[in-house]
Parts: sequence; C-alpha cells; structure tokens
Amino acid sequence: MNLCIPKETRPFEFRVGLSPAAVEILTQYHHKIYVEHDSGVGAGFSDQEYEKAGARIVYSAQEAFGRADILLKIARPLKSELEWMKSESLLMGFLHLPSSQKDKIDVLLKKKITAFAYEQITLGDGSLPVLRPFSQIGGAMAAQIAARLLQNNWGGKGILMGGVPGVPPAEAVVIGGGIVGTYATQMFLGMGAHVTVLDRNLTALQRIADKHPNVVTMISTSRNLERATGYADVVVGAVLVSGQRAPILITRDMVRAMKPRSVIMDVSIDEGGIVETSRPTTHEHPVYMEEGVLHYCVPNMPGVVARTATHAFVNAAMPFIMEIAEKGIEQAMKQNSAIDSAVNTHSGKSRHLSLLTAYREADDGLE
Repeated sequence: MNLCIPKETRPFEFRVGLSPAAVEILTQYHHKIYVEHDSGVGAGFSDQEYEKAGARIVYSAQEAFGRADILLKIARPLKSELEWMKSESLLMGFLHLPSSQKDKIDVLLKKKITAFAYEQITLGDGSLPVLRPFSQIGGAMAAQIAARLLQNNWGGKGILMGGVPGVPPAEAVVIGGGIVGTYATQMFLGMGAHVTVLDRNLTALQRIADKHPNVVTMISTSRNLERATGYADVVVGAVLVSGQRAPILITRDMVRAMKPRSVIMDVSIDEGGIVETSRPTTHEHPVYMEEGVLHYCVPNMPGVVARTATHAFVNAAMPFIMEIAEKGIEQAMKQNSAIDSAVNTHSGKSRHLSLLTAYREADDGLE
C-alpha cells in the first residue's frame, strides 16, 4: 500500500504526519512510503533521515497527494489539495469536519474519499487516545501563553500570574475539566495562579478537586459562568464534544462584563470555539481586542512545538495507522470499533451524524 506524507501548508503548522522512526516500522511491513521534500524540517527531521528509514522523497505536493492510497496529514487539507487526491483513497488527519466548509465535504463525498479523523478515535471507555497528547500540549501551552498575554506589552492588564507577597495572584478560570482543562489547571497552579474550574460533569470536577484541593470547582451553568468570567483575569475555553461543533457557552454580554484587558484563550476554537466573540487567529497574529477583552484563538497551538508534538502523536496513533495499513480500512472498521468511530465519510456517504447535520445546515444557509 502507498502511504504518503505531504508537507503541511497551513501557516505555522510545523508538525508532520509521521516521524522517520514510524516510517521505518511501516517499511519493514513492505509498505511504500512517499515523503514530500522538506516535510519534516519543522519537526527536525531531514529528508536523509526519511530515506534512511526506507521512504522515497517526492518533490511536489501534487505528486504526494496523487500517489496516496493513504494520505497521512496533520491539519485538514485545503480544497485544492483534496482535488489532487485519488478517488476512493483514505485521508487521515485532525480533520475537524463538523466545522469545515461545505465545499470541502462536497469533494470528499464526490471522490468517495474515506475521511478518518484522528481526534474522533474513541475507545470503549470514551477516551480519545490520539487527541490526548495534543490536548495535554494545548493545555500546558495555554497557561504559559496566558502569562505572557497578561503583560502590558501584549495588551494585557499588567499582571504577574503568581503575584508577589502582598499582591494577589491572577484569577484563572478554566471551562472544561477534560485533558486540556486538567493540564491548564496544573500549569496555572505551578505558576501560582488562583484557579477555578467549571464543568457539567461532577466526576471530572471531583477528580480535579482530589488532585488539587486548592482549586475552586463549580458546575457549569449560565449563572456560574457569568459569575466566574466576571472576576477572571484569564478565561480558558477547554470544552470538547467529540465530533461536534463546540457549544457557545460564553456570550457577548458575558465578555462585555469581564474586566477590561483580561484575557480569553479559546482552545476550543478547533471545533468552532465556546465564546461568541471568538474567531480563528494565527501564531503570527494571535490576538485581537473585542469588547475590551484580549482574545487568543489559535487553532493549531501545538504546531509550534512540532518535534514534541509529532513524537507524542506518533506514539498514540501508530497502532491505528498500522492496523489500517495492514488490514485495509474496510476490514479495520469491521474489527475495531475505535477505528470505525473516526470514519466521517466513506463510499460517498457521510457516516457521522454531526457531520451530516453540519452539512445540511451549511446547505440550508446557501439557499
């Protein structure tokens, strides 16, 4: 089977679909691996390392996409890139299709491309094993970036996260007690901030409270969200509903009532964001001011710690990639429910209810 690794084209996306170590494993099973020239440079992997691992280097994106039986991406492809793919091939990546544009879904369905979303691989206990490492990285990054954004030179309030004797620390409010929220909480605590975590799941709050007794925990209701955002210096949106657009939990009125020059970090922006005033930004221009509040809404936060992120991703994803490469997607779907859970489109049809709903809503909006 031909597995192809193209160079990521989205701004500040330095991660790569496989490391040389993973390529070596696949070639030992007699799969052909094609790697686009310089695709691994951002993560510190040279063409020579890929060649030594058994890959063949190709020198155009069109060739990489066109050769692929299985295309191994990180970020969702552009529409022009999807057009290069062979009909009935397999696309694997962090696709976030429920928040995608309708015309991209059209191409997937028309060309009968199987779209496999790493972020939706779900084990029997409900955990998301391949998304987990990126969630850990995103949560840790959220706290360290927030500390910088609170500085005056970034437009913040001029607050030191941990305060000093006689001056209180920053108030950090984390919405969502999952992996992102847990790691953000740990990092905020390590910096000396005072932390509040809100979630609808009492078990998640209990887990955080057991580990971090000094954290304030609250059930996520509209009233509690309004109260917590009102005293926050930093708000981190860390809500994930697998395979669905993130719900809007923080309204414009809540943002307007926040302290002037406080910070919103909407880590859920990959799934559309949980803040009504959020819109995607980039690592080059990461922030904007709206309603007097500094917003940070970069979708691919782990993309700038590419080496760590790529190694962590490969550790988690390799068993699933190997199974699909060895068995083919049809057999893998039948035998492994975790793989089946991540297939969004297949044989020209949508297999995911939330994707179908998003597709219909987009279609209605065009009429």
